[in-house]
Amino acid sequence: MTETLVFASAVDPVEPWRAALEALLPDVRVRTPDEIGPGDDVRYALVWKPPVGFFARHPGLRLVTILGAGADALVGRDDLPDVPVARLSDPEMARMMTHYVLFAVLRYARDIPAFEAAQRAGRWHYVHPREAREIRVGVLGLGELGGAAALELARQGFSVAGWSRTPKALPGIACHAGPDALIPFLARSEILVVMLPLTPETRRLIGADAIAALPRGAKLVNVSRGAVIDEAALVAALASGHLGGATLDVFETEPLAEGHPLWTMENVLVTPHLASVAIPASAARQIAENIRRVRAGQPPEHRVDLARGY
Repeated sequence: MTETLVFASAVDPVEPWRAALEALLPDVRVRTPDEIGPGDDVRYALVWKPPVGFFARHPGLRLVTILGAGADALVGRDDLPDVPVARLSDPEMARMMTHYVLFAVLRYARDIPAFEAAQRAGRWHYVHPREAREIRVGVLGLGELGGAAALELARQGFSVAGWSRTPKALPGIACHAGPDALIPFLARSEILVVMLPLTPETRRLIGADAIAALPRGAKLVNVSRGAVIDEAALVAALASGHLGGATLDVFETEPLAEGHPLWTMENVLVTPHLASVAIPASAARQIAENIRRVRAGQPPEHRVDLARGY
């Protein structure tokens, strides 16, 4: 019997996913919501921020897979059926995220923004390079993606510390955990990389007080969710010079609104939520395996706890 997987994303093209999944699961048809017909037996959903009421149209669902590592867009929805929800855990996504974080940290470690500004001014400007071991990088969030990034930064020779809600142990990383450890962790972070999931506990965790705890002139990189940071406090700290710069891939509201002050701040680099994206050729294998597991009455791998938000 042929089953249907409904694919819903406003930013991801369906064709690569259709080709990859149908090659692995010949008895599954991948359809967009507009392609679903009366004869489709919709059992699976692969989604990124589906519209309100989306799940109510598919009461026969047995598995929902999120096109990414974060589950915040599904938390609190009243149309979500009582079925397993899984996130993607793809080594290629982790590698892509690590590349972006490494780029952002190296850009600040080697003072590239200062040279970019000097070039625009037609001015020869020398800043003596620092050794990586002298530069204190903090990774806020040591989950699958954060842990991989922290380990790569340590491998590159940086002095790396990490903070997580619960205790973690990673080789070469000074690991801190719990609310009481947050401010001391921030106080030693010259470059802060934010990699926390968005949950009720982490929403605006990095507010004015947390930003004030960072050393003056610190740089901030956010590749998690925009709402983990109080955006107004961030803009104020960038304008005052307490923060020396920010590389931002995520925002409280996306797309970033026209006229938002972050667009025109010279010490800010804006990218459109692309630090890491799902790669169909590699991620489809995990999705297909989870469908096989659900068919066999087994729980899917990388299941999300929506009560916790990740």
